[in-house]
Amino acid sequence: MTKCIILLGALLLCGPGAAAQDYVQEPDPAPPANSRKDPRPLQDRLYFGGGVSLMFGTVTNLGIAPLVGYKIDQKGKLSSGIGLNYYYYKDNRYSPSYESSNYGWSVFSRYRVIPQAFLHAEYNSQSYELYSPFGETTQREWVPFLLVGGGYSQHLGGNSYLTFQILWDLIQDLRSPYGAQPFFSVGVGVGF
Repeated sequence: MTKCIILLGALLLCGPGAAAQDYVQEPDPAPPANSRKDPRPLQDRLYFGGGVSLMFGTVTNLGIAPLVGYKIDQKGKLSSGIGLNYYYYKDNRYSPSYESSNYGWSVFSRYRVIPQAFLHAEYNSQSYELYSPFGETTQREWVPFLLVGGGYSQHLGGNSYLTFQILWDLIQDLRSPYGAQPFFSVGVGVGF
């Protein structure tokens, strides 16, 4: 008998609330803080940037390297992204002039230690025209790089940043044209 009274009481308490939800369109409650849905709009999670290389003279080097990144956590400390690049190179110190086009792609992750400084890791693959002294020919080959290091971003105003970074290649592929020297880069990033 006691069980029936408890069950009847529970039905009376829950019944009107359940019936009211069938007829009244209540707005969806705000998701809890631990909800999996990210409350940030997509434009607040993405950032765009890259670099441009301009060098003219006896040696000409022209390049473009756009990238897009995604801020994984809501504080923007951890991000990942992809990049593409294309470089044209001409060296007039040789007769005939040496000329090549190199291109590639990369995937990267960054972690902001403080708002201005970050740690960076990147897998990069570049297609180079490599010169062979045997037969004096060139052949195109993909060369891998695993770059690690860090950088610094200086706010320029609005959503723009000037970024400096230094990276070291851990793979040290024998076909790499760079050897064991570090990679220095400067670029501009814009968040839309």
